[in-house]
Amino acid sequence: QVQLVESGGGLVQAGRSLRLSCAASGSTFSIDAIGWYRQAPGKQRELVAAISSAGRTNYADSVKDRFTISRDNAKNTVYLQMNSLKPEDTAVYYCNAGEYSGGGYYALPYWGKGTLVTVSS
Repeated sequence: QVQLVESGGGLVQAGRSLRLSCAASGSTFSIDAIGWYRQAPGKQRELVAAISSAGRTNYADSVKDRFTISRDNAKNTVYLQMNSLKPEDTAVYYCNAGEYSGGGYYALPYWGKGTLVTVSS
């Protein structure tokens, strides 16, 4: 089993930055990749960024050049640095343990409880 705990959300003005953290525990040796998802009110959950154990990354087009995903394997933690935030980035952000399959990120059923990011205009 894998447990994931997100932190770092909050209220921020447009144009500012936040850094989210995802701390993993449990069977962390089994984690191939970690993804950050977000879900805005009334919208489907979407993949924002993902990183493999080897450091491969991918991003949603809407956050490229603004968000950076990174990982500290010694701390079993993955970060999402979010710069130049926009009101449309407002959402609950979830951490997921997954894998890369078929050239893309595939979510496994391990989710954190989420952290709320609110960007005011």
